[in-house]
Amino acid sequence: MYHSGKVGSMNQAEAIEMALDHFAKLLEEQLKRVDQMKAGEDWADYSKIKPIVVGVVGGDGIGPYITKEAVRVLEYVLQKEIAEGKVQLKDIKGLTIEERAKAMKALPEDVLAALKECHVILKGPLTTPKKGDPWPNLESANVSMRRELDLFANVRPVKVPEQGIDWIFYRENTEGEYVLGSKGFNVTEDLAVDFKIITTQGAERIVRLAFEYAKKNGIKRVSAVTKANVIKTTDGKFLETARRVAKDYPDIQFDDWFVDIMAAKLVDEKRRKDFKVIVLPNLYGDILTDEAAEFQGGVGTAGSANIGKRYAMFEAIHGSAPRMVQEGRAPYADPSSIMRAAVMLLRHIGFVDQAQKYEMALDVCGQFEKKVALTGRSDGATGAKFADYVMETIRSPDLEKKWRSYQRG
Repeated sequence: MYHSGKVGSMNQAEAIEMALDHFAKLLEEQLKRVDQMKAGEDWADYSKIKPIVVGVVGGDGIGPYITKEAVRVLEYVLQKEIAEGKVQLKDIKGLTIEERAKAMKALPEDVLAALKECHVILKGPLTTPKKGDPWPNLESANVSMRRELDLFANVRPVKVPEQGIDWIFYRENTEGEYVLGSKGFNVTEDLAVDFKIITTQGAERIVRLAFEYAKKNGIKRVSAVTKANVIKTTDGKFLETARRVAKDYPDIQFDDWFVDIMAAKLVDEKRRKDFKVIVLPNLYGDILTDEAAEFQGGVGTAGSANIGKRYAMFEAIHGSAPRMVQEGRAPYADPSSIMRAAVMLLRHIGFVDQAQKYEMALDVCGQFEKKVALTGRSDGATGAKFADYVMETIRSPDLEKKWRSYQRG
C-alpha cells in the first residue's frame, strides 16, 4: 500500500497532487497491460494440434503420489489417442521445493521453458515456503506460473448429484479489486483509496471462455454475476461486455444476477439447480466459489483450473501435506481432487466422452458406492487401489446406467 510519511503534514492541495501522480503511474501500467492483451495470441485450437502435449508436474509432498494415480487413469481413458499420436504426456522435472530452493527461484528458467513446450499442464500441489520452514522465502510457484503463462481464468466446478447441483464457475483471475490490491493509498490521514480495474479485453476473454465451455459441453445457460446497479462503471463494463459476447452464442441462454442475490440463490433449493455456468469478476468469484464449495464438502474437495489463451493448468486445490509424508501416509492420500482436475483437462482439450466416463466413475466410486474407502491412513485404501477401482468402474459396460440410477437416488 502506498503511504507517505508526509501525509499528516501535507495540506489538501499537496495530498491531491501526490495522489494524482500515484494514480497516473497506475494508469500507465494498466494501459500498457491493455496494449499487451490487444496484441495477444488467439485462442488455442486443440482440434488442429497434434500431438496435444500434456505436461505432468508431480509436485511436492503427497503430490507425486496422487498425481501418479490420476495419470494412470488419464492414460487408460486416452490409450487410443496416445497410441495414435494425438496426445503425448510429458513429465516436467525441476519443481520440487528442494529443486526450487537450490535454484533460488520460484520458477527456474529451464522449467518455464519446458512448461511452454506443453499445451496443457496437470499439476500436483507445490509447497510455498512460509516463516519457520527450512526453505528460502521464495514466491509461490503457482503464482509465478499463472503470471508467466498468462492464466487469466480460474475455473472451479462444484457438483453434488444428490442435490441436483452441477455448477462451474469462471472467475476472472487478473483484474477486479485484486490487480491493484497492494497499490491503494492514504490520500490524507482520514481518506484511504483502493482501486478496481475492469478492461474490455479482460472481461471479454473470461466471458468468451465460459460460453465456449458451455458450447462444447452442450450446456444451454450461462449466468453473469456483477453489482452493476451500484458499481456502475467497472461492473457495468463487465456486464455490457458479457451481453455483447452472448450475442455470438444464440443457442445459449444468457442471464445476469447481482452478487448478493446470487449468493442467496445458491442456497435456495428450488432455484440453485437451474444454474450451470457462472462467470464473474475476481472478488465475487473468490467469495461465491468458496460458498459453493461448502455444498460439496469444503474448498479442498474439487479440482481447479487456471486457463489462458495459449496455456492451461489443471491442479489439485489442496496443499502438499508434508506431515502425511513424514508419517509415512503418503500412499494413502486421496487422489480425487487431482483426478477431478484431469477430468477438466480432458474437457478443455475436447475429449468430452473420455471426460464423461472418468467423471461418472469418480462419482460412482467416491460419492455413491464407496466400495474402496480412503481415510488417509493405513486403515483405509491406498490411492493406487482407488485408481484401480476407478478404472474397473470405467470398464463396466453399464457405467452410465449405474451412474444414472445413483443420480435418481
